[in-house]
Amino acid sequence: MLDERQPEGSNTQGLDIRPTPREEMNLTPLDSFPYEYVGKKIWVEFEIPEFTAVCPFSDFPDFATIRLRYVPFELCVELKSLKLYINSFRDVKIFHEHVINLIRDDFVVACDPLELEIEGDFNVRGNIKTVVKTSYKRDDY
Repeated sequence: MLDERQPEGSNTQGLDIRPTPREEMNLTPLDSFPYEYVGKKIWVEFEIPEFTAVCPFSDFPDFATIRLRYVPFELCVELKSLKLYINSFRDVKIFHEHVINLIRDDFVVACDPLELEIEGDFNVRGNIKTVVKTSYKRDDY
């Protein structure tokens, strides 16, 4: 029943769930460079087809295509740092829902976009397809 659910979740399978704590993730930082056309709205789109992280339940790899699009304000994200950042999730134990939120938060800190949309299109696992989407828009935009 809905009113019997625990806010901390449940683990009826008795699995050893161990997500990697944020301070232990060792993610490569995202770099940025100045956007020379401030005030000119453009969408920058990335498709990252080889994202890999580790499932905190099973310790098996999770694979996804990450689609990220943003409107720069004063800074753009630097591509090599984005590649290294995304690749640094390879050994991180993290839930699908959490990784997409974490990427959003880190991206916003790195380049302060006007708008941002992220989609994590995860490969089928156990006959279930997962797609996680999030977005961000500056308050003053």
